[in-house]
Amino acid sequence: MKACTVCKMLSANERCPSCGNPTSDNWSGLLIITDPEESDIARELNIKIPGEYCLRVR
Repeated sequence: MKACTVCKMLSANERCPSCGNPTSDNWSGLLIITDPEESDIARELNIKIPGEYCLRVR
């Protein structure tokens, strides 16, 4: 898995499927958002799309 360097969404692609920015192999902290509208963490991190995210990406 790779993480987007901007929105931190995880995917297997070289480019983020959500925003199109490059991805990186160097990430840590797994966050799974199933309902962004009801999640306090998703609201705090400005996540609007359900999916897998990382907490830190380099």
